[in-house]
Amino acid sequence: MAGVGGMSAAPGGGPLAGVRVVDLSRALAGPYATLMLADAGADVVKVEHPQGGDDSRGWGPPFLEADGASVSTYFLSVNRNKRSVTLDLKDEGDVARLHDLVADADVLVENFRPGVMDRLGLGEDALAQRYPRLVVLSITGFGEGGPDGERSGFDQILQGEAGLMSLTGPVGGPPTRMGVPITDILSGMFGAYGVVAALRERETSGRGQRVTTSLLAAAVAVHTFQGTRWTMAGEVPEPSGNRHPTITPYGSFRCRDGWITIAVGSEGLWRRFAPLVGIDPEEPGLATNRDRRERVDALEARITAALAADDVGTWMERLEAAGVPAGRIRTLDQVYGWEQVHHLGLVDEVVHPRLGAMRLPGPPVVWGRSGRPTVTPPPLLGEHQDLLGAGGGPEAG
Repeated sequence: MAGVGGMSAAPGGGPLAGVRVVDLSRALAGPYATLMLADAGADVVKVEHPQGGDDSRGWGPPFLEADGASVSTYFLSVNRNKRSVTLDLKDEGDVARLHDLVADADVLVENFRPGVMDRLGLGEDALAQRYPRLVVLSITGFGEGGPDGERSGFDQILQGEAGLMSLTGPVGGPPTRMGVPITDILSGMFGAYGVVAALRERETSGRGQRVTTSLLAAAVAVHTFQGTRWTMAGEVPEPSGNRHPTITPYGSFRCRDGWITIAVGSEGLWRRFAPLVGIDPEEPGLATNRDRRERVDALEARITAALAADDVGTWMERLEAAGVPAGRIRTLDQVYGWEQVHHLGLVDEVVHPRLGAMRLPGPPVVWGRSGRPTVTPPPLLGEHQDLLGAGGGPEAG
């Protein structure tokens, strides 16, 4: 596959080594898709505006200060393994240079509002005629066309519009957003999946194609059993707090010194768990999951009273000995200090050109022959401008 704009290949390997990606996206959904492609070995060239770059470079606090400049930890979280060049897409010369990049690319990723790509001469028909092998990923908020296709899409708006907030939060409480921008992340993941599938199909047909997804589509796709509760059974799910909406007991409970989650997902597990908290598993009204669901409040009160007598460590030992699935509820400092996380290589130390050595959450996938991706630091704005023959970028040097 041809190099991007005559540029040398980025270092590293992986299943997508040799695939070139021109990334016009910003914020999170598109950059998360290209993060996944980059982790798999693709050479991702991130095209940013010379003034400020990707919106997320300004999102904070927290910021890290170095050499008189602020670096957003938000930006650092989703832009490893990429290279940055800057182009002003309102400038005709820079648009021509963008076309040079696209001419040698395998994949183009964008999340502009409708009409922007047409203005740049990169509309669907123009791309198909000029770059027939190109795979194009377009991510929008509400999908293309339809009564809401023109609306701007931001994660929390789509969490609400797509019903996810209605499922989240305490029992009887207000709709609640998830603690991560889940619709951005999911649409990025589905977008990356679509790109890989299209690249595979291109091996047969010799032609690229356009891949589309949206924050709305991604959110609806993960409704799973909550969706069919409505479409098949006519039930409108409500927030269920930290308890599972259909399995009992399955939820989070306070011990003497912290919280644990216990998952009693079968009748066999119930018979092992119940004696630990002083309950006869065959007690009338509790012997089946359906019975327990009908008495969930009273049952959870009994379990909570029993668990409060000892600490998390003691209960984890008892539950593990009985073969009952359970887990601690950890804060993020505890997660990143957890030996299992380090065993899996989920934290990478890289050397940033401004910040020096720093620790980043790392790629979650390992390939048997290709291994785990080698991580490079998120780029400075325009750090790789010299690869386009234009000298140092806005932050480079």
